[in-house]
Amino acid sequence: MSFQPTEPFVAAPGLTNEHAQTIYANFVRPRHAPPLKRQRRELPDGDFVDLDTFDGPSGAPHVVALHGLESSSQAGYITAILRGAAQRGWGATALNFRSCSGEPNRLARTYHSGHIDDALGLLKDLRARVTGPLFAVGFSLGANVLCRLLEDQGEEAPVRAAASISAPYDLDACCAKLDGPGPFHRVYRERFLRTLKSKARAKLKRFPDAFDGRAMEAARTVRQFDHAVTAPLHGFNSAEHYYAESSSGPRLHAIRKPTLLISAADDPMLESPVIPPSAKDNPHLSVVLTQHGGHVGFVAGKLHRPRFWAEDQALAFFDTLR
Repeated sequence: MSFQPTEPFVAAPGLTNEHAQTIYANFVRPRHAPPLKRQRRELPDGDFVDLDTFDGPSGAPHVVALHGLESSSQAGYITAILRGAAQRGWGATALNFRSCSGEPNRLARTYHSGHIDDALGLLKDLRARVTGPLFAVGFSLGANVLCRLLEDQGEEAPVRAAASISAPYDLDACCAKLDGPGPFHRVYRERFLRTLKSKARAKLKRFPDAFDGRAMEAARTVRQFDHAVTAPLHGFNSAEHYYAESSSGPRLHAIRKPTLLISAADDPMLESPVIPPSAKDNPHLSVVLTQHGGHVGFVAGKLHRPRFWAEDQALAFFDTLR
C-alpha cells in the first residue's frame, strides 16, 4: 500500500524558492542530538567507520541514518532523525562515512555514492542484535547509497523499510546540474570541492601514487574532481563509469522492501525528472514528489518557527510499519 503523507508540504512563507529552501534549511536546522555513544566499527579491509548511536528498549524499532556528500552525523537532518527516534522510544545509529567523522580513514579509498559495503555491514550487525524492526533513512548521497544497497540485496535487505530523501538517482545528470552556470550552483560546487580537495591533498601525502595530484588541483567542477580522484581511488575508469555503476535510478525496480522516496521537483542539484518515472511501477515504492522543497530542504511552518517536513514524513512512514 502506498504511503500518503500525513500532511501536504507547504513551504514556509518567503521560502518557495529552491535555493532559499536549500540554504535556509542548512543554516537553521537544530543540530542538538540525544545523548550518543561514539563507537568505532572495524571493517574487513582494515579501515574503520565511526558511529553515533543510542539503544532503545528491547523490542523497540531502531533507525539507521546515512548523511550526504561531505557531511556527517552532526548534520541537522541527521540529528532530526535521532531526536525523532528518541522521542518515540526507539534506538538509532548515525553512520559517518569513511573520512567524515572528524578523523581521516586509514586507506587511500574513502566513500562514494555507490559504495554500499560499510552501510550493509552495519545493518547486518544491527539486524543480528536489535530485537525490534530495523529502519534506514538516507539523505542525498546517503539516499543513493541506501537505494543501491536495497537494489543489490532485494528480499535479503536487512531492513523492515527505508526512506530516501533528495537522492541523486542519476549521478551524471546531478553533476551536470551542479557544474552548470549560475551563482548558486557555483556556491554549492565550491563548497563541495573545498573539503573534497582538502581531504585529497592529505591523502596524497600518505599515498603519493593514489591519483594525479595535478589533475585534482586543476579540477574546477565536480565531474573533473570525480574523474581525477573518485574514479581512480575506487576502481572506475572515468567519472562517467563511476556515475553509471553507482546511480540508483536505473535499478529502482529491484527494491523489494517498503521504501519511501521523497524529492522536490525544484531541487537545484537535480535535473528533471528528479525521481525516475518508472519508480511508480514498483509496488514496494511510495513516491512523494513535492512542487517545492529544494535539496534536503522541505522547510514548513514559519521562518521563526520552522518545521522540517521530510524528516517528519520519513518517521511517520516508519510508524506505519513498526
